[in-house]
Amino acid sequence: MESKLYLYPVWLRIWHIINAVLFLVLIATGLSLQYASVDYSFIDFEIAVSTHNIAGVAITIAYFMFVFGNLFTKNGKFYKIKRKGFFSDLFTQIKYYSYGIFVHQKTPFPVTAKRKFNPLQKVSYVGAMYFLFPIMILSGLALIFPEFIVPNVFGFSGIHLTGLVHIISGFGLSIFLCIHLYFCTIGKTPTSNFKSMIDGYH
Repeated sequence: MESKLYLYPVWLRIWHIINAVLFLVLIATGLSLQYASVDYSFIDFEIAVSTHNIAGVAITIAYFMFVFGNLFTKNGKFYKIKRKGFFSDLFTQIKYYSYGIFVHQKTPFPVTAKRKFNPLQKVSYVGAMYFLFPIMILSGLALIFPEFIVPNVFGFSGIHLTGLVHIISGFGLSIFLCIHLYFCTIGKTPTSNFKSMIDGYH
């Protein structure tokens, strides 16, 4: 009989749910703003702007919950990347996802009390949460307070460049979300990883 591992503390699950809901709101309102036209918009323009801004500020506050949670609890250790064997482990995991998983090979990096993420997960989570997310937040806050944006950058509009950075980081995180949801379905059962976010056990 396999033993359960308690890997997702209450604060992490609360943050995860809040973050997921707010990010979906940001995606819906962001897409509506991106593709709005004079004749048609998915969501009323004024409502989309205010909702997007409120959700953006809320997700920024939630992000600090994630960062401080990882700083002051044991959960932070799962995000530390070790250089020794990094590329070989990463290649092994990529090979497993591209071939091994389809021929029912055993995962090369099973979840343990000391290892919650496989090498590819760790890199993608660190990249998403500690690189793209801060960029999205900072560029979003700059667009809310455009008076702090440098007017011109090498002859280009500072606001337009900031908007471009915000859109690229937002689309990057949206792609990450889609991939994240897909890989959540390839646990022991299609719903087991989702249940982990309810009871905290892997």
